[in-house]
Formats: sequence, C-alpha cells, structure tokens
Amino acid sequence: MKSVALAFSGGLDTTVCVPLLEEEYDYDEVIGVTVDVGQPEEEFAEAEETAEALNLEHYVVDAKDAFAEQCLDAVKANATYQGYPLGTALARPVIAEAILDVAKKNDCDAVAHGCTGKGNDQLRFEAVWRASDLEVIAPVRELGLTREWEMEYADDHDLPVEGGNEGVWSIDTNLWSRSVEGGNLEDPGYVPPEEIYEWTTKPGAETELVEIEFEGGKPVAIDGESYDAVELIEYLNEFAGKHGVGRTDLMEDRMLGLKVRENYEHPAATTLLNAHQALEGLVLTKEERSSKTGIDQQWAEKAYEGLLSAPLVNALDGFINTTQEKVTGTVTVKFEGGQARPVARESEYAVYSEDAASFNTETVGKIEQADATGVAKYHGYQARLANNE
Repeated sequence: MKSVALAFSGGLDTTVCVPLLEEEYDYDEVIGVTVDVGQPEEEFAEAEETAEALNLEHYVVDAKDAFAEQCLDAVKANATYQGYPLGTALARPVIAEAILDVAKKNDCDAVAHGCTGKGNDQLRFEAVWRASDLEVIAPVRELGLTREWEMEYADDHDLPVEGGNEGVWSIDTNLWSRSVEGGNLEDPGYVPPEEIYEWTTKPGAETELVEIEFEGGKPVAIDGESYDAVELIEYLNEFAGKHGVGRTDLMEDRMLGLKVRENYEHPAATTLLNAHQALEGLVLTKEERSSKTGIDQQWAEKAYEGLLSAPLVNALDGFINTTQEKVTGTVTVKFEGGQARPVARESEYAVYSEDAASFNTETVGKIEQADATGVAKYHGYQARLANNE
C-alpha cells in the first residue's frame, strides 16, 4: 500500500490535494500533518474538522518551542530581508522537518505540499525533504492548478473548504509574523483597508516604556520578569501590537525572480530586533559591527531561502555566536506613534567611557586633545594630493 504524508492546513490548496493524491497519483493512503508554529487556535479546529470530513488520518505536531528558538537565533543575526523581519521563511524548514519525521514514523513512500510553482515555500519545504529518500510531490505545481480551478474542483467534489475572509486574502500566521497577500493587494497601487490587520492597531498618542533584558544576544526578560521564548514573543506581540508597531507593506523579490506585493505584521520581531541592535551598538567594537553587517545579511539570505542547515550558515553562526557572548544587558524601548524606539541601554560589557566621550573632560585617559593634531594633518592627505593633480 502506497502512502504519502501531506502538509495539511485544512485550507483550499491542501484540501484539494487529498483527492488529487489518490486520483491522479494513485496513493492508497494520505496522511495529513499540521505543524503548530503558533497559528491561531481556529486554524487547528478547521484542519481537524476538514480532516474528519475527508476521513483523513491527521496528526498535529507541536513545534512552537523549536520555532521560537529559531526566531531568537534570527534576532542574534538581526535577520531581515529587504527591510522586514523574516517570519514565514523561518517557519517552513521547522514545519518540513516535523512532517518528514511523521512520514518516516508511518513508513510513508512520499511527502507532499500544496505550494504553487510561483512561490518560495515549495523551495523551502523541498530543501529539507530532498535530503531524504522519500518521493516529493507537489500537485498544485505539477498539475498547473489555479485558485479558480481549485474552487470549482472543490465545489464539484463537495469538499469542505474555507478560503479565509471569503477567499479575499491569503493569510499565513505563525508565532513571529502574520502575512497577508492576494486579492486587491496584488495591485501595488491599491491602498489596503484597515481590516487586513489583526495584530496591530492604528498608532495612537499613548506612549509606554519597556525594559528588555538580553543574555548572550537572546532576550530573556521584560521589565525584570523572565519568560521562555514562546511566552516572551507572545507577550511582545500583544504589547507592541496595541501601539501599532510592526507593519510592513513592500514589494518583495522572490527567489524565482517574481516581484510581489506583501503585507506583514510583526510587533515582537520589530521590537526585539531594534532592541538587540541597540545593545550591539553599545558592546561591539566598530570592526565587529562593520563585519557583522555583512555576516548578518548572508545569514538572512540563507534563512530566506530556507537553507539554514547549509555549511555556510554553520560558519556564519560561529562568528555571530562569538560576537553575542557580550551582548548581555538591558535596553529600554519607547513605544510611540507606531514605533519601538530604543531610548536607553546598559551593559557591563559596554565599549564606552562616559568620561572619555564627554565634552566636559579635557583628556581621553592619558591622551591629550592636542595629540589629535597629527592625526588631523594626515587625515585626507591622499585625497588632497589626488585633487591637486
């Protein structure tokens, strides 16, 4: 008996994949796998109900802790792509690993997903799966399906499907971010309505201060209270979200070369990335900060591609983890007008001397101000020679 493990959300794409895997690919058994990376509870209820209606064997795997730790690793690397904090990209490999584990435990012959041939997720899933001996199946991509065709197919086969907001938006939510695309948002000139946002409110006049504590580059406490990774992210999503922090509307370049319009919400991610960079600015040397900018960008690119298991990333992690040894201290963040702005930072490892930097002191340790005269004379010397020629 041939069996396949399907990445299953209970949405249109994956629901349609169930009969297609049986009818078009001749699989005797389809196993649905839903992986918990922080989606809303109603999504699990929908998946369970749809699986039951389809008479589908269904597994729900809790991967929130693993995903939360990956998100905090991304903070250490200041991981953003084209100006927004990575979210979906970080979740996909975690989900793929969990599905592969279920497939192996059930002696499946293959793994399958409902991704199209136009997006990034197909690559992120398959980067994990193709390292195994299992066959990889992508019905939507391989059969060239459109959303309109899927809806007609579902209607003809009386499949239990929900498009989410009556199918207007395509929404993906996890612990770290919420993405909204599709519908009128595909038009770059369309101004999105307030209704697309759920995690963030319109920025108001209220301001609040929060102190975030870091140890070794990772946030561990808020206002003196310790949290585990999942709790800390959930707390900041709610707290920063009520201040309108973490909205992004941008044109994103996908791996396949397509340019798409994406809308994101990421209150906790925005807050933690801003605070982390502020603390790095206090404790890292100029050379470390300069070098780390390039390292962070490479890390984020591999994360966007779903390739954090690549050998290059192991090397990048070596540099990042070394720099993070002293990224320990506190950062006070001010929430105001939709921004999470660091306004104070403290660390025992600060590469900073208030006395040396002050305009009210005459010397820098044993260095006299007049000692800078020679440096000033040499500064720009080659440029002056070149400009006189």
